[in-house]
Amino acid sequence: MKRIIPRIMQSRWGKGVMAGLLLTGALQLPASADSASSTDLRVAMYLDLGSTYKSTVPAVTLKGDSAWGAGPEGEGDWVDFSPGQSARFSVDGYKVKALESSDWKTAAAAVKILKDTADKPVAFVQNTAEGKVYQVYTGPYASEADAQSAANRVAGSISAQLKGQTPAVRGNYYVGTGTYGSKDEAESVRSTLNVNGAEASVVMTGPWEYAVWVGGAASEAEQAALLGQLLQTYPYISWSMVASDSAALLIHSDVTLNLDSPSPVDHYELSGDAALLIRDSGDAFIQLAERSGRKYRGDFEISRYNGQLALVNEVPLEQYLYSVVGAEMSASWPQEALKAQAVAARSFALYNAELNKFKVAGLVDTTLSQVYNGAEQEADSVIRAVDSTAGEVLTASGKIVEGIFSSNSGGVTADSTEVWGNVNTVYSSVPSTEDEVTQASLKSWYHVLLSNGKSGYVREDNIATTGKTAAGLQKMTVTTSSVNVRPLPLIQSDVEPVAKLNPGDEAVVLEIVDESSAYSWIRGPYSSAELLKSLDGKTATPVPSPITNLEVTQRGPSGRVTQIKANGQTVDVRYPDAFRSALNGLPSTLFDIAATGRYTVQSAGGAQATGTAASGTSVQSASGLKTWSGGNMVVMGADGTARVIDQSNEFLFIGKGYGHGLGMSQWGAKGMAEAGYDYRQILQHYYQNVTIIEE
Repeated sequence: MKRIIPRIMQSRWGKGVMAGLLLTGALQLPASADSASSTDLRVAMYLDLGSTYKSTVPAVTLKGDSAWGAGPEGEGDWVDFSPGQSARFSVDGYKVKALESSDWKTAAAAVKILKDTADKPVAFVQNTAEGKVYQVYTGPYASEADAQSAANRVAGSISAQLKGQTPAVRGNYYVGTGTYGSKDEAESVRSTLNVNGAEASVVMTGPWEYAVWVGGAASEAEQAALLGQLLQTYPYISWSMVASDSAALLIHSDVTLNLDSPSPVDHYELSGDAALLIRDSGDAFIQLAERSGRKYRGDFEISRYNGQLALVNEVPLEQYLYSVVGAEMSASWPQEALKAQAVAARSFALYNAELNKFKVAGLVDTTLSQVYNGAEQEADSVIRAVDSTAGEVLTASGKIVEGIFSSNSGGVTADSTEVWGNVNTVYSSVPSTEDEVTQASLKSWYHVLLSNGKSGYVREDNIATTGKTAAGLQKMTVTTSSVNVRPLPLIQSDVEPVAKLNPGDEAVVLEIVDESSAYSWIRGPYSSAELLKSLDGKTATPVPSPITNLEVTQRGPSGRVTQIKANGQTVDVRYPDAFRSALNGLPSTLFDIAATGRYTVQSAGGAQATGTAASGTSVQSASGLKTWSGGNMVVMGADGTARVIDQSNEFLFIGKGYGHGLGMSQWGAKGMAEAGYDYRQILQHYYQNVTIIEE
């Protein structure tokens, strides 16, 4: 007998290189692999779960490649759309009416300002007896109190456009008329209404069934008062209070998308508790403007959760993988690597779908789950890899294993104790020497000391080595124009270079390093203030200030950092992998820390002594013993490399790997595939004690 997996739905309508980030410390729950190939997944794109996941918009814009429709769950389509027709959707709730104006430029200016604030706007146009009126709203908000706070913010944001108006809270309490047989009939009634402090909208209450609702009152008391006002003002119309859970679509004419000239688009605002299903015909695509105009397979569901719009894509598992595998791994990589990714991603999807961590969905479309970009990432090579492994998943003790993976493990995968602090034998540390393929096409960089005392990195193809200094350090000269001296050994277009050099300019070579990549990297140097800012709120105990000493004091089986002390005090993050985000977003926890103001002296007898950059220090130079009087000091190691020691005492992080390092290394899988391993061998290397089965 099949188990029913919560919120994983069988197809209701009969239709056919990034690190996967850590979701939870619990690895093995009783998941079933039954009917994997016929399962529909639920992937959330917009949803407000507070600290767990938050991505919100006031409305979404959809367009179908073929004929498409929308209607409340279980009721079929209420609205039909033509191929290529766009429509916008939102959810009713507490919101703020920011302003109303007959002047388009005033409304457009308010929308432009509000788009850059936390209070995202939508703008509607209505025809009245006096002409067109433009209305700007923000929200929705989780509560009336939140909406009132927003109204105060909005008043400050668009004070120049208000012209005497005051932003007001609106809710989802309405007074409605009886039903009409056509939209035009309902519109003819709506256009005659004029109620202070309320808006009238044509509403769909069923297929080809319309009404007029007046509201939205913020409470039942306001709703009752509004009913009395309408009965007195328009006694010839049959009025009644609308139940707050009534499923309906409020119809608007939306002018938000083009602020140069009003270009109305149909907008449907979902009221009540039912979800709204958006369905295409056949196996066509639906385009989502707010996700960079990407096209998606499957259907969409719109609902209200925590007062916000929740958008979920319901998509068949295997079609979901067509997108995920191509987003997580380059489609040009070897087929065996793509197959390994397909099996890992399928396992990850099914495992997390049952956990239902995201309440209305098992997965999201970002690296919090797996990167999912709809049909934009589909490629023939990826589809072949998914189809050829259809239904295959990783299991241990008869249960699906969460097929966790990361971009590059830096030569050795992580042990579960190094990430969460608990033991799981599936994720034991193993060598991953093939990760080095990341470096294959990259250049070396020269760490150089300039004549003005500054140091930085220059790429090897811009220089030529010349002679040596008196101390034995290599010298170099620049061979091309306008060469950037970078603060790190990689090109960062958004970071100012240390200096620019031109042909003939010389510098001293301190060391030669690999270009920073997913395999090998350098970050920093970070000052005490920068680290304290990044650590703020991420440790159980406040970190001492200023940080004068930062050192790794404990490592796990793979060499990853599991404990750090600042000024002798343990930096107590929640779990070891949290050091990545706590320390300015480091690529991995496989790193060393170098203080730019410290150096270690190894004596002939094996004893070590640590020095710090300070004026008055005696140093042995090529010309004899001298006293250092400040600025940068160069210290040279026994291997011929050198470092610049300065008085700023900042902290440099030198590491390997990208991601948490658990499970399969994607670059390692590429290297293994290129070395002749098949996808099963790759998977069984990275995941211990697992069986690959087909369901």
